[in-house]
Amino acid sequence: MLQYFAPLAVLAAAIFVVCTLRRLLRFPEGEGKVLKIAKAIRSGANAYLSRQYRTVILIFAVVFVLLGGLALAKLVNPFIPFAFLTGGLYSGLAGFVGMKVATRANSRTALAASEGLNKGLRAAFSAGSIMGFTVVGLGLLDLSVWYFLLKYVFHLVDTDIGTNMLTFGMGASFMALFARIGGGIFTKAADVGADLVGKVEAGIPEDDERNPAVIADNVGDNVGDVAGMGADLYESYVGSIVSACALGAVAGIKNGLVLPLAMAGVGVLCSIVGTFFVKTGERADQRSLLNSLRRGTIVASVLAALAFLPLIWLGTGNPMLYLSVLCGLGAGVAVGYTTEYFTSDSYKPTRAVAESSNTGTATTIIEGLALGFRSTVLPVLIIGAAIIGSFLFAKGADGTAQQGLLGIALAAVGMLSTLGITLSTDAYGPIADNAGGIAQMAGLDESVRERTDALDSLGNTTAAMGKGFAIGSAALTSLALLVSFVEKTGLTGDSLNLTDPKVLTGLLVGAMLPMLFSAMTMSAVGRAASKIVVEVRRQFREIAGIMTGEGNPDYASCVDICTKAALHEMVAPAVAALIAPVLVGFFLGAGGLLGMLAGATATGFLLAVMMSNSGGAWDNAKKYVESGYGGGKGSQCHKATVVGDTVGDPFKDTSGPSINILIKLLSVVSITLSDLILAISLFK
Repeated sequence: MLQYFAPLAVLAAAIFVVCTLRRLLRFPEGEGKVLKIAKAIRSGANAYLSRQYRTVILIFAVVFVLLGGLALAKLVNPFIPFAFLTGGLYSGLAGFVGMKVATRANSRTALAASEGLNKGLRAAFSAGSIMGFTVVGLGLLDLSVWYFLLKYVFHLVDTDIGTNMLTFGMGASFMALFARIGGGIFTKAADVGADLVGKVEAGIPEDDERNPAVIADNVGDNVGDVAGMGADLYESYVGSIVSACALGAVAGIKNGLVLPLAMAGVGVLCSIVGTFFVKTGERADQRSLLNSLRRGTIVASVLAALAFLPLIWLGTGNPMLYLSVLCGLGAGVAVGYTTEYFTSDSYKPTRAVAESSNTGTATTIIEGLALGFRSTVLPVLIIGAAIIGSFLFAKGADGTAQQGLLGIALAAVGMLSTLGITLSTDAYGPIADNAGGIAQMAGLDESVRERTDALDSLGNTTAAMGKGFAIGSAALTSLALLVSFVEKTGLTGDSLNLTDPKVLTGLLVGAMLPMLFSAMTMSAVGRAASKIVVEVRRQFREIAGIMTGEGNPDYASCVDICTKAALHEMVAPAVAALIAPVLVGFFLGAGGLLGMLAGATATGFLLAVMMSNSGGAWDNAKKYVESGYGGGKGSQCHKATVVGDTVGDPFKDTSGPSINILIKLLSVVSITLSDLILAISLFK
């Protein structure tokens, strides 16, 4: 019976997406200048994604052939090459659908906001919810199809199904890394270039049509914060489920294999209910706007918590697993609250960053970095408590360690079970940001920009909360994958000993990888942004009449520069993440590879939290100053916070979010290629 929950949830998600899309398209799209700007953004986003996907298809074809050769040599199981393709296909499709909807919702949101704040919120949130439920629907569709194929066509036993499904996340992780890195480089190169030359040097407002990089900036919101984020969280969702399925199959618990799929299905249904509770009044401030979004996620989480008890009790006969799931649900909510505290301008930490701008740019940067480092403490304690609690509850008084480890994996599934609505609140932010840009460039009434700015500022906080949520789930999922790696490779004794020099070396290499990865992605943004800065300066200098509105900027050249730079720069970090496990396994063996996975998970989690929260705080400190603090727009405080926001952009939207994909991709590649690594390793 439990095996049918996921397919039913896929059907429910599909119906919800279709109905919501029909409702969204009934909003007026606009005409004249509004429609012209919206079409320019849509065209740029389509052009980028089509070129990105052509590049990725070639890379996937090469990897597919390599995996096919390994399958023929019996070094990987024969399902992996095809599962690699389906994982990448669905991950890319999730991002593509989200981007297509977002680029049709931005002008609709701007016009809806002209009628009222609540209507603007509903338009942006509807588009975000299409993205959220597309991601969870496609994720469960992929896993359900493979489960029924392996179970009823190939007639595999549960333990073999779990082992095979564990490797299915590789394609999704690979696609997500390309989407996050490429989209992140595009959006932040355009954003940094537009801010440095437009706002700091030329002194013109954000989203001013005189800025040659303004269309590229708005395109970047869609390809990075929507398409990239969709592929990212698709990968997180699938990874948590398959790791729990694999551990459930070997834990000796009734229905252990299908329980995670059933939980995810129930979470989708609860998330759909939660979306109907998102609404606000017309005179809402930031806190009440945030509460309106939070209301939906809380309703979904409470409903899921209530539904999981009979599901787990009747499905497995072990009610203690329910307490493990509650640990994950609670940890997700708690991490979201801590992220809100450190990144929202309603609280002291972000306001302290804004106050530090009184003494210049340097102190703004220092305070933002300090905030990021300080913000790692609570998430570590929360995730640590969830790990220990979920293990002890699942193990119980007379259970096995395998059951305890299953509890950790189920905590990750519990945390991501309501991803449908969590991602909806995250994805709506870039749409509101685009709506504000369209409102300003099209010359709509100032009240429209005020409403979209309120929605955008809230979007910065919800985006930061979404990143914190994704990073926390990545830590739990990576731990479950690490345990699965031990199970699959049969590591015992000295191979698990921290005093083994191979394990210690692997630990250091793993700790270094997120640092190297961040350096590569940050430098990529810097190089691409430099090209945009040069181009924008050239246009201001050579195209007569831009500043007076008599000349027209060449928007297409900036879009083209960002596209080429993103596609060129995204390959090296992604390939490095794929090759690192093979090299470490070859030189240090399975024990050293285990050390690498542990080191990468620990430092990657901390670094991702720090970068995400610093970037979010710098961004909202700027908006706090723009709302009137320290002299408002154009003041010295404003210029200092603009630079802080510029530094924080690649922190929070490129490097930080990519790290949580990195730590899971390292684990999935290690598991998928474990037979090959063991066969070629210098240490048997």
